[in-house]
Amino acid sequence: MLDECKALANETRLRILEWLKDPDASFPERVGEAGEHGVCVGLIQQKAGTSASTMSAHLAILQRVGFLRATRQGQWTYYRRDDARIRAFTEQLHRVL
Repeated sequence: MLDECKALANETRLRILEWLKDPDASFPERVGEAGEHGVCVGLIQQKAGTSASTMSAHLAILQRVGFLRATRQGQWTYYRRDDARIRAFTEQLHRVL
């Protein structure tokens, strides 16, 4: 549970999870993309205003704790939330605290 809390202790990572909660509203420019797979890393990076390496690190942390799932389509990687995993974490946090 500590790793999950550490992952959420960064404002950019929290924003990524917020944006991916409603990707159509947060990324209206993704029309025509592989929407069922999530949001392209380039759009997330652009919205966050970070470098590619910084975004890669943020996404890797969120993926490692299970809050994000990645799908590779050709040269593109798409990310989406794992809402079941996020819900399980919040329920565990509620029980502990």
